[in-house]
Amino acid sequence: MPDELWALAEPLIPRFEARPQGGGTAPVDDRAVFTAIVFVLTSGCAWRYLPPSFGVTVPTVHRRFTAWTEAGLWRRLHRAVLDELGSQGMIDWSRAVCDGASVRAKKGGSMTGSNPVDRGKAGSKIHVMSDRAGLPLSVAISAANTNDADALKPLVKAVPAIKSRRGPRRRKPAKLHANKAYDHVELRKWVRDRGITVRIARKGIESSKKLGHHRWVIERSIAWLSGYHRLSIRYDRKATHYLGFLTLAATLTCYKKLAKAGKPAT
Repeated sequence: MPDELWALAEPLIPRFEARPQGGGTAPVDDRAVFTAIVFVLTSGCAWRYLPPSFGVTVPTVHRRFTAWTEAGLWRRLHRAVLDELGSQGMIDWSRAVCDGASVRAKKGGSMTGSNPVDRGKAGSKIHVMSDRAGLPLSVAISAANTNDADALKPLVKAVPAIKSRRGPRRRKPAKLHANKAYDHVELRKWVRDRGITVRIARKGIESSKKLGHHRWVIERSIAWLSGYHRLSIRYDRKATHYLGFLTLAATLTCYKKLAKAGKPAT
C-alpha cells in the first residue's frame, strides 16, 4: 500500500467507536485491512484463502469491506484521487468515451441476467465512462441483458464535480463519444441539453470502421479494469459488493497515473 494512496484513504475511512458497555468488535489496523482488500481485488482469491500474513482475520476483513462499501468509501476515495488528478491538470475533459463489457456471474445474485453473448448464462455488465486518455471517471454495473444505452444517463450523472487546476470544479466533458448501441434520439437530446456535444455513431449511416479511432481508448480502460482478477468473473452475490470492487479498481487505475507522473497526493 503506497503511503500516498493511504494518505488519501485514511481520512475517509469510518472511525472505530468502542461500545460504552464494552465487548463487541475489537479495533484492528485499518491499513492492513485495506491492503488485504486490495490483494483480494488484484489476485481474485476467495475471501477464505486470504493469507494470514496480513495480520487480520478473514471475517474481520470481510466485515470491514461490507461496512466500508455501505458507507460509500470506494466512491469517495475515487473522487479524492480524481480531485488530485484534476487539480494537477491531468484529466482531459475535451472528450469522454463510454462503453460496456459483459462478465459471467458464477453465483447469480442481484443485477444479473441472461447473457446474450455467453449462451444465455447468468452474467452482469460493467459500464465505464472515461476521459480522453482512458481514466475512468464513473463506473456502474447492470444485468448482462441490459441495453448499453440504458447506462448512459447514470454514467454521466455519476461523474463527480472534480477539482480543476484553475477555475471551478468540473463534471462535464466537451464531447461524448459512444458506439451505435447508444444511438437514440432521446439520448442525443438529453446529452445536448446538458451542454455536451454528441459524438454517437448513427445506425445505418456511419461506418463501424471509423469507430476504432476513439473507441480503443475505452476498450483499453475496460481491459485495465479486467486486469483486476476479482472483476473478470463475478463471484459476489451482492451487486453492491461487486460495484465496490469495480470502483476500487477504477480508483487504483487513476492512482497509477498519478504515481507514474511522480506527483504525490497533497
